[in-house]
Amino acid sequence: MALKKISSRFSMAVHILSLLATGDGATLTSERMAGSINTNPVVVRKIMGMLKKAGFLNVRAGTGGAYLLKNIEDISLLDVYRAVEVVEEHDLFNFHDNPNPDCPVGANIESVFRSTLLQAQNAMEQVLADVPLKQLVHDLNEKISSSES
Repeated sequence: MALKKISSRFSMAVHILSLLATGDGATLTSERMAGSINTNPVVVRKIMGMLKKAGFLNVRAGTGGAYLLKNIEDISLLDVYRAVEVVEEHDLFNFHDNPNPDCPVGANIESVFRSTLLQAQNAMEQVLADVPLKQLVHDLNEKISSSES
């Protein structure tokens, strides 16, 4: 059985914002970003729409091209995650439907296990909240510089 993963929208959104942050003010179109991400420009535009709605970027009308609206020091990875992931609060983990209420385990598993799942979600969100996009971009620039040497 394959494990279900958080959608790739989050990693693509971080990729998009990192491209904009390292682009030295260059106009980046969805086509150009899609080339870096290796996906369809339509997917990039959809994610950019979510990031725009969150106030992180804007897109120039006409010629196109996105640019940052918010300083990367002021954007945490949790902010990005919340902008693009459609997860209700305290609902990251799905619980299986219809456990048997006539079984003692089936009748009680969700109420007992739910608090552990909430702790796991809170821990993940705290880690993401503690990492500003600026730190990720800094690490990315160092990695790029060291690989060019």
